[in-house]
Amino acid sequence: MKYTKEQRLDIGRRIYDGEISRYEAAEEYVINEQTARNYMRMYRDANQLPPKQGRRSICAPSFKKAPAELDELKAMTKEELIQELIKAKITEARLKKATR
Repeated sequence: MKYTKEQRLDIGRRIYDGEISRYEAAEEYVINEQTARNYMRMYRDANQLPPKQGRRSICAPSFKKAPAELDELKAMTKEELIQELIKAKITEARLKKATR
């Protein structure tokens, strides 16, 4: 999916400000993790900001669910849960394929 320069800068801002990780951005915007990283760098360079001294994580993607999402999952039917699991597996496969 193509994003305008403004959209790319907004995605980059969200990553730079720590609202989302680049892995979460990759999943949310259906882009490669490296593309999300490039958007963050584009935002940083456009605003003449210093590089972030982020900590490196051993396990990049965050699988922790927010409490609101947990309640949402508890309210789902078996079929809805199966559909969500299928979507998650597809997303995981796409991310694995994109990093190869």
